[in-house]
Amino acid sequence: MKNTVTTSALPEILNRDLQSKWKEFCEAVDKKGICLPDDPESNESLKRVFCFSDFVTKSCTRFPELASDLINSGDLDRVYPPDNYSHMIREKLSTVDDQLQLQTVLRKIRMREMTRIAWRDLSGRADLNEVMRDLSAFADACIEHALLRLYQWQCRTYGTPVSFDGSQGQLVVLGMGKLGACELNFSSDIDLIFAYPDAGETTGSAVPISNDEFFLKLCRKLITVLGTTTADGPMFRVDMRLRPYGDSGALAMSFEAMEDYYQWQGREWERYAWIKARVAAGDKAAGKRLLERLKPFVYRRYLDFGAFDSLRDMKHSIALEVKRKDLKDNIKLGPGGIREIEFFGQIFQLIRAGVTPELQILCIQSVLQILAREHYIPDQVYEELQDAYIFLRNTEHRLQEFSDLQTHKLPSDPAGRERIAASMGFDGFESFGKQLSHHRTRVQHHFNELLAGANSGNAEDPDRENLIRLSGIWHHGLKDESGEKVLTDAGFTDITVVTGLMDFLKNDSATRSLSREGRDRLDKLVPLILKQVGKVREPEAVLNQIVDLIKTIEQRTCYLALLLENPTALVHLVKLAGASHLIVSFLRQHPVLLDELLDPRSLYAPPGKQELQSELRRRLKQVPADDLEYQMETLRIFKQVNLLRVAAADITEALPLMKVSDHLSYIAEAVLDEVLELSWNHLIQKHGRPVCQPDDESAGNGFAVIAYGKLGGIELGYASDLDLVFLHSGVPGQATRGGDRPIDNTSFYARLGQRFIHILTAHTQAGILYETDMRLRPSGSAGILVSHIESFEAYQLETAWAWEHQALVKTRAITGDPRLTARFESIRKAVLSAPRDKSSLRKDVIDMRNRLGKELLVPDPDIFDLKQGPGGMVDIEFLVQYLVLLNACNHPELTRWTDNVRLLQTLASTKIMDPSTALFLRKAYLSYRSVAHRLSLQEKPARVEAGQFADVRKDITRIWKKVFDT
Repeated sequence: MKNTVTTSALPEILNRDLQSKWKEFCEAVDKKGICLPDDPESNESLKRVFCFSDFVTKSCTRFPELASDLINSGDLDRVYPPDNYSHMIREKLSTVDDQLQLQTVLRKIRMREMTRIAWRDLSGRADLNEVMRDLSAFADACIEHALLRLYQWQCRTYGTPVSFDGSQGQLVVLGMGKLGACELNFSSDIDLIFAYPDAGETTGSAVPISNDEFFLKLCRKLITVLGTTTADGPMFRVDMRLRPYGDSGALAMSFEAMEDYYQWQGREWERYAWIKARVAAGDKAAGKRLLERLKPFVYRRYLDFGAFDSLRDMKHSIALEVKRKDLKDNIKLGPGGIREIEFFGQIFQLIRAGVTPELQILCIQSVLQILAREHYIPDQVYEELQDAYIFLRNTEHRLQEFSDLQTHKLPSDPAGRERIAASMGFDGFESFGKQLSHHRTRVQHHFNELLAGANSGNAEDPDRENLIRLSGIWHHGLKDESGEKVLTDAGFTDITVVTGLMDFLKNDSATRSLSREGRDRLDKLVPLILKQVGKVREPEAVLNQIVDLIKTIEQRTCYLALLLENPTALVHLVKLAGASHLIVSFLRQHPVLLDELLDPRSLYAPPGKQELQSELRRRLKQVPADDLEYQMETLRIFKQVNLLRVAAADITEALPLMKVSDHLSYIAEAVLDEVLELSWNHLIQKHGRPVCQPDDESAGNGFAVIAYGKLGGIELGYASDLDLVFLHSGVPGQATRGGDRPIDNTSFYARLGQRFIHILTAHTQAGILYETDMRLRPSGSAGILVSHIESFEAYQLETAWAWEHQALVKTRAITGDPRLTARFESIRKAVLSAPRDKSSLRKDVIDMRNRLGKELLVPDPDIFDLKQGPGGMVDIEFLVQYLVLLNACNHPELTRWTDNVRLLQTLASTKIMDPSTALFLRKAYLSYRSVAHRLSLQEKPARVEAGQFADVRKDITRIWKKVFDT
């Protein structure tokens, strides 16, 4: 495909037409005595434009000075800056005195600027995005300055409209459709909606009128100025049918009336239309407030799978219109046309933009890009739709630039066909048609795949009869032995349990109170559940869990729609329910996570640390900086989504045990990074920055978060709390600098710690982030919340108990000031490396182990507690910690790691422990953790029958005695 076609390469039928046009133009130029540059390249470009556009030809032939102005001004060769049209039109309208003159001047401006836009497009100077941007910016500027003049003139006659609060009322012009999205085409309608802030009446006139009447008159005049075709030509076709009540509705409504309408009467197609709403002119600040007020109508704060039925109806209507009107040659409305691409993107916006604010954007190309980046659609689908959109929109512009007519139909005459092909860079209509058909076929395929869901099955579906039978059991129960056979054939063994669960769900108060729409969805979903559950092991147990989940979510019928419309999600739900009670329990608490079941690529492949950090940072950037509640919700949903991914990968054995703990730790670390950032930003805005040591330009925030226990040892589990210690390096006695309310450094860091814990532990609709335990800080619960680094060092070196040094073995800095975290690491190394008396250390460690056994172990000869039982995990941990504290003074490499597995490897490599013993303890420790993990996924305590691990426990007890008796 060529980018340009020279006139010498044009088909003969076009060349003949061009020669005639060029001759007529040259005669007009000569007659006016206008000198155009004698530049062969410029002339060649102009000829091509004339060949492809009668509109440009007629404009330049009728007004040769127009062509001269465009060429000599340099406007053909430059990209307009964003505010160019506004400045230009304001200046040209500055001397306009009445409405007729306003109409005349605007149309003359239009002829020049539309000629420029077509010229740049057809000569290859501008790409699609520039053409759409210029057309939209030009329309905005015309509306804005026409409105301003009309408003001023009307205020002189009727007075100034004033709201009840005394503020001056102005009109808000909302651009919808392609104007709203800044994607206007060359001969497009402009879809508008008019609104004004408040009722009231005008002031400053002898005979005041209501604001309703004032703005009605103003809107009528604006429509006349913009929409009337005069002797000077057309301006815009104004379409007001998207306003409330359509053609029968008022031309302009107050914000309150408009909000009431959409709250009580707004329909799904109107939500669809408002996705592209933008304040095009008028009171833009007020317009933005209106859009914010209407946002809950357009974008639900949840995954709106409940919209599927109405969207499917819209899609069906589109398909019927294509068939009924025989639109195969229509590149906008026909099969695989522009409308289908826009519908594709906007469906995702309606369903997902409430929880993915990035999708609350106007441009369809950006929407498709985000859908691919977020893995809602494959990259290939994005690329195919993007390429098709550019091709189709360029074709649309070339069709309309020919005669400045609103057409989307491919020409049927030979000259027209050759012209559109050549203008698109093809050597003939056949090659152009092949490429067009290629794009449209792809678009139609992706469009047809939309909303397929569970309801799209046909009568020949082999499972259809089974579903009908299962549906009969759900509706009518077991009437005879044939019903039992249906359930048995489906895979169930205990029919009494199944029917009991069905009756339990059917008679539940929540089920009985469902709306008709909700009950219809449940009636369609239950047979699908029975069919899928019957395929797994222990189907009755799994069905019990699924029924409990359905009872939790059924009042939010959008979740029923999610499972109904996405059979793949239901398959994964049943699979996970069969493997883990924890996951289903988790979904009951956080049903928003059901969406994660849609994409197995992300469900079973948890992201790495950097990906997590980037994802969370991006999500929080979309949240207003002053909306702490929304920020906390975002943090919680982020954690829950990624916890589900790890659990799914865990139970399907896509991740080994140590990698599971790694990923759970990565999630916590990413969350703690952002919690500190949010807490810090809030405090410094109020109180300024604290003075830290050292006080120089490179000073960080002087705060560090230290993790002990499971997170410190990179052994986090699904339900683990976080053992944390906070440190700071603020200069004592100094006050913060730069804030409205300075406070002393110590108080600042105490508040920082308090806010940090509040964000982690506060209960919101999405639950809490993490339970936290701060008892390992110096002096425990009696100590201050945030310790100074100097005090921490003195405490650890002079006062801390042996068990606190044991805890320090599994400790690492998680987030905070890099200089402070480095200082902590040096203190930790020094404390762990200090020489110790063997007998004293031995006694302290044994005493602490005995104390833990008495406090935490429940005696039961038939049960082995994997963690606290003799020969269990704690024994291995205490062995490791004892040997580290005893030997780190001679082997500093023992201070490097915080997890038991690598510490055991280091003890072996330093010959402190026999390699075979270290290997045995490592395998035993990992085996214990693996079983405990599996029990956790089933929501069971970490306890097994006493006979399990009996030989392993004996060997660990023997090793314990050997180590501590020598």
